[in-house]
Amino acid sequence: MTEERSFDLTENHGHVPVLRDRMAELIAPKVKALGDRAVILDGTLGAGGHSEHFLRVFPEARVIGVDRDPVALADAQERLAPFGERFASVQTRFDGFAEAIAAAEGAVFELVSEVGIAGALFDLGVSSMQLDQLDRGFAYRADAPLDMRMDPTHGITAADVLNTYSHGELAHVLKAYGDERFSGKIASAVLREREKEPFTTSARLVELLYAAIPAATRRSGGHPAKRTFQALRIEVNAELDSLAAVIPAVVESLAPSGRAVFMSYQSLEDRIVKKQFAELTASKTPPGLPMDLPGTAPRFKVITRGAEKASEAEIEENPRAAPVRVRAIEKIADDAGGIR
Repeated sequence: MTEERSFDLTENHGHVPVLRDRMAELIAPKVKALGDRAVILDGTLGAGGHSEHFLRVFPEARVIGVDRDPVALADAQERLAPFGERFASVQTRFDGFAEAIAAAEGAVFELVSEVGIAGALFDLGVSSMQLDQLDRGFAYRADAPLDMRMDPTHGITAADVLNTYSHGELAHVLKAYGDERFSGKIASAVLREREKEPFTTSARLVELLYAAIPAATRRSGGHPAKRTFQALRIEVNAELDSLAAVIPAVVESLAPSGRAVFMSYQSLEDRIVKKQFAELTASKTPPGLPMDLPGTAPRFKVITRGAEKASEAEIEENPRAAPVRVRAIEKIADDAGGIR
Protein backbone atom coordinates (compact mmCIF):
# COMPACT_ATOMS: atom_id res chain seq x y z
CA MET A 1 0.00 0.00 0.00
CA THR A 2 1.19 3.52 -0.74
CA GLU A 3 2.84 5.21 2.22
CA GLU A 4 0.67 7.91 3.78
CA ARG A 5 2.34 11.26 4.34
CA SER A 6 1.54 13.90 6.91
CA PHE A 7 -0.52 16.90 5.82
CA ASP A 8 -0.65 20.40 7.18
CA LEU A 9 -4.28 21.30 7.94
CA THR A 10 -3.83 24.62 6.18
CA GLU A 11 -2.09 23.14 3.14
CA ASN A 12 -4.96 23.18 0.68
CA HIS A 13 -6.21 26.72 -0.03
CA GLY A 14 -5.97 27.53 3.69
CA HIS A 15 -8.87 25.15 4.32
CA VAL A 16 -9.38 23.95 7.88
CA PRO A 17 -12.09 21.25 8.13
CA VAL A 18 -14.92 22.43 10.36
CA LEU A 19 -15.48 20.23 13.44
CA ARG A 20 -13.34 17.44 11.99
CA ASP A 21 -12.98 15.55 15.29
CA ARG A 22 -16.71 15.72 16.04
CA MET A 23 -17.54 14.51 12.53
CA ALA A 24 -15.29 11.49 13.02
CA GLU A 25 -16.82 10.83 16.43
CA LEU A 26 -20.36 10.87 15.04
CA ILE A 27 -19.71 8.31 12.29
CA ALA A 28 -17.25 6.19 14.30
CA PRO A 29 -19.46 3.36 15.71
CA LYS A 30 -20.33 1.62 12.44
CA VAL A 31 -17.06 2.56 10.75
CA LYS A 32 -15.09 0.86 13.52
CA ALA A 33 -17.48 -2.11 13.61
CA LEU A 34 -17.02 -2.83 9.90
CA GLY A 35 -13.24 -2.45 9.94
CA ASP A 36 -11.77 -2.93 6.48
CA ARG A 37 -15.27 -3.28 5.00
CA ALA A 38 -16.28 0.22 6.10
CA VAL A 39 -17.00 2.82 3.41
CA ILE A 40 -17.40 6.49 4.32
CA LEU A 41 -19.16 8.82 1.91
CA ASP A 42 -17.89 12.40 1.83
CA GLY A 43 -20.76 13.89 -0.15
CA THR A 44 -19.17 17.36 -0.33
CA LEU A 45 -15.50 16.60 -0.87
CA GLY A 46 -14.28 20.16 -1.47
CA ALA A 47 -10.63 20.53 -0.53
CA GLY A 48 -10.61 17.02 0.94
CA GLY A 49 -9.95 18.01 4.54
CA HIS A 50 -12.65 15.87 6.14
CA SER A 51 -11.82 12.90 3.90
CA GLU A 52 -8.15 13.15 4.82
CA HIS A 53 -9.02 13.18 8.51
CA PHE A 54 -11.30 10.15 8.17
CA LEU A 55 -8.63 8.20 6.30
CA ARG A 56 -6.13 8.94 9.03
CA VAL A 57 -8.28 8.23 12.12
CA PHE A 58 -9.95 5.16 10.63
CA PRO A 59 -6.90 3.37 9.14
CA GLU A 60 -8.91 0.43 7.78
CA ALA A 61 -11.81 2.36 6.28
CA ARG A 62 -12.22 3.59 2.73
CA VAL A 63 -13.66 6.90 1.57
CA ILE A 64 -15.64 7.86 -1.52
CA GLY A 65 -15.51 11.58 -2.21
CA VAL A 66 -18.24 13.30 -4.22
CA ASP A 67 -18.02 16.74 -5.79
CA ARG A 68 -19.52 18.40 -8.86
CA ASP A 69 -16.62 20.85 -9.16
CA PRO A 70 -13.94 19.36 -11.45
CA VAL A 71 -11.28 21.72 -10.11
CA ALA A 72 -11.98 20.79 -6.49
CA LEU A 73 -12.11 17.12 -7.41
CA ALA A 74 -8.73 17.22 -9.15
CA ASP A 75 -7.11 19.06 -6.23
CA ALA A 76 -8.57 16.63 -3.67
CA GLN A 77 -7.51 13.62 -5.73
CA GLU A 78 -3.94 14.90 -5.75
CA ARG A 79 -4.05 15.62 -2.03
CA LEU A 80 -5.42 12.19 -1.15
CA ALA A 81 -3.40 10.15 -3.66
CA PRO A 82 -1.00 8.92 -0.93
CA PHE A 83 -3.87 6.92 0.57
CA GLY A 84 -3.94 4.77 -2.54
CA GLU A 85 -6.98 2.60 -3.17
CA ARG A 86 -8.51 3.57 0.16
CA PHE A 87 -9.79 6.75 -1.52
CA ALA A 88 -11.98 6.93 -4.61
CA SER A 89 -14.02 9.75 -6.08
CA VAL A 90 -16.90 10.49 -8.43
CA GLN A 91 -17.88 13.75 -10.10
CA THR A 92 -21.58 14.48 -9.69
CA ARG A 93 -24.00 16.72 -7.84
CA PHE A 94 -24.25 15.18 -4.39
CA ASP A 95 -27.85 14.02 -4.81
CA GLY A 96 -26.60 11.91 -7.74
CA PHE A 97 -24.14 9.94 -5.61
CA ALA A 98 -26.07 6.64 -5.69
CA GLU A 99 -26.26 6.50 -9.48
CA ALA A 100 -22.61 7.54 -9.82
CA ILE A 101 -21.43 4.89 -7.36
CA ALA A 102 -23.56 2.20 -9.02
CA ALA A 103 -22.00 3.04 -12.39
CA ALA A 104 -18.41 3.15 -11.11
CA GLU A 105 -16.00 0.23 -11.09
CA GLY A 106 -13.74 -0.81 -8.23
CA ALA A 107 -13.73 -2.71 -4.95
CA VAL A 108 -14.78 0.28 -2.85
CA PHE A 109 -17.89 0.83 -4.98
CA GLU A 110 -18.79 -2.85 -4.80
CA LEU A 111 -18.59 -2.69 -1.01
CA VAL A 112 -21.32 -0.06 -0.97
CA SER A 113 -23.73 -2.40 -2.77
CA GLU A 114 -22.75 -5.33 -0.53
CA VAL A 115 -22.54 -3.70 2.90
CA GLY A 116 -23.94 -0.18 2.61
CA ILE A 117 -22.40 3.10 3.74
CA ALA A 118 -20.98 3.09 7.26
CA GLY A 119 -20.94 6.86 7.62
CA ALA A 120 -21.79 9.84 5.42
CA LEU A 121 -20.96 13.52 5.73
CA PHE A 122 -22.51 16.47 3.90
CA ASP A 123 -20.76 19.79 4.59
CA LEU A 124 -23.27 22.05 2.87
CA GLY A 125 -23.02 25.32 0.98
CA VAL A 126 -20.10 26.81 -0.90
CA SER A 127 -16.70 25.49 0.17
CA SER A 128 -13.95 27.64 1.65
CA MET A 129 -11.79 26.74 -1.31
CA GLN A 130 -14.37 28.06 -3.78
CA LEU A 131 -14.76 31.29 -1.82
CA ASP A 132 -11.00 31.72 -1.88
CA GLN A 133 -10.87 31.34 -5.67
CA LEU A 134 -11.99 34.86 -6.46
CA ASP A 135 -12.32 34.29 -10.20
CA ARG A 136 -15.23 31.89 -9.58
CA GLY A 137 -17.54 34.79 -8.68
CA PHE A 138 -18.75 33.43 -5.32
CA ALA A 139 -17.22 36.25 -3.27
CA TYR A 140 -18.33 39.87 -3.38
CA ARG A 141 -15.05 41.27 -2.13
CA ALA A 142 -13.38 41.19 -5.59
CA ASP A 143 -14.52 41.95 -9.12
CA ALA A 144 -14.99 38.68 -11.01
CA PRO A 145 -17.25 37.11 -13.64
CA LEU A 146 -20.76 36.47 -12.29
CA ASP A 147 -20.58 32.70 -12.64
CA MET A 148 -21.15 31.01 -9.22
CA ARG A 149 -21.56 27.52 -10.70
CA MET A 150 -20.00 24.80 -8.57
CA ASP A 151 -19.61 22.85 -11.80
CA PRO A 152 -18.46 25.55 -14.24
CA THR A 153 -19.22 23.36 -17.25
CA HIS A 154 -22.98 23.03 -16.77
CA GLY A 155 -26.06 25.13 -16.09
CA ILE A 156 -26.98 28.78 -15.87
CA THR A 157 -24.72 31.39 -14.34
CA ALA A 158 -25.51 34.17 -11.89
CA ALA A 159 -25.26 36.59 -14.81
CA ASP A 160 -27.93 34.57 -16.63
CA VAL A 161 -30.25 34.91 -13.64
CA LEU A 162 -29.71 38.66 -13.41
CA ASN A 163 -30.09 39.22 -17.15
CA THR A 164 -33.07 36.97 -17.94
CA TYR A 165 -35.31 36.52 -14.88
CA SER A 166 -38.49 38.57 -14.63
CA HIS A 167 -38.95 41.05 -11.80
CA GLY A 168 -41.14 38.61 -9.89
CA GLU A 169 -38.77 35.66 -10.39
CA LEU A 170 -35.73 37.63 -9.31
CA ALA A 171 -37.45 39.17 -6.29
CA HIS A 172 -38.60 35.67 -5.23
CA VAL A 173 -35.05 34.28 -5.43
CA LEU A 174 -33.64 37.14 -3.35
CA LYS A 175 -36.37 36.90 -0.72
CA ALA A 176 -36.66 33.11 -0.49
CA TYR A 177 -32.95 32.24 -0.61
CA GLY A 178 -31.36 35.37 0.82
CA ASP A 179 -34.07 36.67 3.17
CA GLU A 180 -33.46 40.04 1.51
CA ARG A 181 -35.84 42.71 2.85
CA PHE A 182 -35.34 44.90 -0.21
CA SER A 183 -35.76 42.13 -2.79
CA GLY A 184 -38.35 44.03 -4.84
CA LYS A 185 -36.32 47.22 -4.86
CA ILE A 186 -33.17 45.35 -5.88
CA ALA A 187 -35.03 43.47 -8.63
CA SER A 188 -36.33 46.76 -10.02
CA ALA A 189 -32.83 48.21 -10.04
CA VAL A 190 -31.41 45.12 -11.77
CA LEU A 191 -34.03 45.24 -14.54
CA ARG A 192 -33.43 48.95 -15.02
CA GLU A 193 -29.65 48.58 -15.22
CA ARG A 194 -29.63 45.51 -17.46
CA GLU A 195 -31.52 47.50 -20.10
CA LYS A 196 -28.46 49.71 -20.34
CA GLU A 197 -25.98 46.84 -20.38
CA PRO A 198 -26.13 43.16 -19.33
CA PHE A 199 -24.49 42.20 -16.04
CA THR A 200 -21.20 40.35 -16.45
CA THR A 201 -19.07 40.99 -13.36
CA SER A 202 -19.63 41.24 -9.63
CA ALA A 203 -18.38 44.80 -9.01
CA ARG A 204 -21.27 46.34 -10.92
CA LEU A 205 -23.77 44.27 -8.96
CA VAL A 206 -22.16 45.22 -5.65
CA GLU A 207 -22.30 48.90 -6.66
CA LEU A 208 -26.01 48.51 -7.47
CA LEU A 209 -26.68 46.87 -4.09
CA TYR A 210 -24.96 49.71 -2.22
CA ALA A 211 -27.23 52.15 -4.04
CA ALA A 212 -30.45 50.13 -3.60
CA ILE A 213 -30.14 49.27 0.10
CA PRO A 214 -30.75 52.17 2.52
CA ALA A 215 -27.73 53.56 4.35
CA ALA A 216 -29.17 52.76 7.80
CA THR A 217 -29.48 49.09 6.86
CA ARG A 218 -25.99 49.03 5.38
CA ARG A 219 -24.55 50.31 8.66
CA SER A 220 -26.13 47.58 10.79
CA GLY A 221 -26.93 44.64 8.51
CA GLY A 222 -23.51 43.42 7.42
CA HIS A 223 -22.22 43.69 3.87
CA PRO A 224 -25.11 44.71 1.59
CA ALA A 225 -24.16 42.09 -1.02
CA LYS A 226 -24.08 39.10 1.33
CA ARG A 227 -27.74 38.08 1.05
CA THR A 228 -28.00 38.65 -2.71
CA PHE A 229 -24.86 36.65 -3.45
CA GLN A 230 -26.09 33.79 -1.25
CA ALA A 231 -29.46 33.78 -3.01
CA LEU A 232 -27.92 33.79 -6.48
CA ARG A 233 -25.54 30.96 -5.58
CA ILE A 234 -28.36 28.81 -4.21
CA GLU A 235 -30.48 29.43 -7.31
CA VAL A 236 -27.67 28.76 -9.78
CA ASN A 237 -26.70 25.46 -8.12
CA ALA A 238 -30.21 24.32 -7.08
CA GLU A 239 -28.71 23.71 -3.64
CA LEU A 240 -31.91 23.34 -1.65
CA ASP A 241 -33.48 20.99 -4.20
CA SER A 242 -30.33 18.86 -4.09
CA LEU A 243 -30.40 18.78 -0.29
CA ALA A 244 -34.05 17.76 -0.15
CA ALA A 245 -33.35 14.95 -2.63
CA VAL A 246 -30.16 13.62 -1.06
CA ILE A 247 -31.43 13.07 2.49
CA PRO A 248 -33.81 10.18 1.70
CA ALA A 249 -31.29 8.76 -0.78
CA VAL A 250 -28.39 8.63 1.66
CA VAL A 251 -30.31 7.25 4.63
CA GLU A 252 -31.56 4.37 2.48
CA SER A 253 -27.96 3.68 1.42
CA LEU A 254 -26.72 3.39 5.01
CA ALA A 255 -25.66 0.06 6.47
CA PRO A 256 -27.60 -1.05 9.57
CA SER A 257 -26.44 1.28 12.40
CA GLY A 258 -24.76 3.53 9.82
CA ARG A 259 -24.98 7.27 10.29
CA ALA A 260 -25.38 10.35 8.08
CA VAL A 261 -24.26 13.79 9.28
CA PHE A 262 -25.29 17.15 7.83
CA MET A 263 -23.49 20.43 8.50
CA SER A 264 -25.65 23.48 7.66
CA TYR A 265 -24.48 27.08 7.59
CA GLN A 266 -27.76 28.94 7.11
CA SER A 267 -31.31 28.48 8.31
CA LEU A 268 -32.79 27.37 4.98
CA GLU A 269 -30.50 24.32 4.88
CA ASP A 270 -30.97 23.46 8.54
CA ARG A 271 -34.75 23.75 8.24
CA ILE A 272 -34.83 21.16 5.45
CA VAL A 273 -32.60 18.75 7.40
CA LYS A 274 -34.62 19.16 10.60
CA LYS A 275 -37.94 18.62 8.83
CA GLN A 276 -36.84 15.52 6.95
CA PHE A 277 -35.20 14.01 10.04
CA ALA A 278 -38.46 14.51 11.94
CA GLU A 279 -40.39 12.70 9.21
CA LEU A 280 -37.86 9.86 8.97
CA THR A 281 -37.89 9.24 12.74
CA ALA A 282 -41.66 9.40 13.24
CA SER A 283 -43.75 6.28 13.88
CA LYS A 284 -46.31 5.44 11.20
CA THR A 285 -48.66 3.89 13.78
CA PRO A 286 -52.04 5.72 13.96
CA PRO A 287 -52.27 8.05 16.99
CA GLY A 288 -53.75 6.61 20.17
CA LEU A 289 -52.41 3.07 19.96
CA PRO A 290 -50.24 1.94 22.89
CA MET A 291 -47.43 0.50 20.73
CA ASP A 292 -46.12 0.51 17.18
CA LEU A 293 -47.93 -1.79 14.80
CA PRO A 294 -45.75 -4.22 12.81
CA GLY A 295 -43.92 -2.38 10.05
CA THR A 296 -44.74 1.09 11.37
CA ALA A 297 -41.91 1.66 13.85
CA PRO A 298 -39.32 4.28 12.86
CA ARG A 299 -36.41 2.95 10.82
CA PHE A 300 -34.14 5.82 11.84
CA LYS A 301 -33.23 7.77 14.97
CA VAL A 302 -31.68 11.19 15.46
CA ILE A 303 -28.30 11.07 17.20
CA THR A 304 -27.72 14.75 17.92
CA ARG A 305 -29.78 16.66 20.46
CA GLY A 306 -31.19 19.50 18.42
CA ALA A 307 -28.66 21.21 16.18
CA GLU A 308 -25.14 21.06 17.58
CA LYS A 309 -23.00 24.20 17.33
CA ALA A 310 -19.29 24.79 17.35
CA SER A 311 -17.65 25.57 20.68
CA GLU A 312 -15.97 28.90 21.36
CA ALA A 313 -12.60 27.17 21.14
CA GLU A 314 -13.45 25.71 17.72
CA ILE A 315 -14.65 29.09 16.43
CA GLU A 316 -11.49 30.79 17.70
CA GLU A 317 -9.38 28.21 15.84
CA ASN A 318 -11.59 28.28 12.74
CA PRO A 319 -13.93 31.31 12.43
CA ARG A 320 -15.77 29.65 9.51
CA ALA A 321 -17.28 27.26 12.07
CA ALA A 322 -19.30 30.04 13.74
CA PRO A 323 -22.62 29.54 11.88
CA VAL A 324 -22.51 25.74 11.57
CA ARG A 325 -25.44 23.59 12.73
CA VAL A 326 -24.90 19.82 12.90
CA ARG A 327 -27.54 17.10 12.79
CA ALA A 328 -26.93 13.34 12.58
CA ILE A 329 -29.25 10.40 11.93
CA GLU A 330 -28.76 6.63 12.29
CA LYS A 331 -30.41 3.70 10.53
CA ILE A 332 -31.86 1.45 13.24
CA ALA A 333 -30.72 -2.20 13.19
CA ASP A 334 -32.52 -5.10 14.88
CA ASP A 335 -30.71 -7.50 17.19
CA ALA A 336 -29.69 -9.67 14.23
CA GLY A 337 -28.02 -6.73 12.51
CA GLY A 338 -30.71 -6.19 9.91
CA ILE A 339 -33.11 -3.31 9.47
CA ARG A 340 -36.08 -3.14 11.77
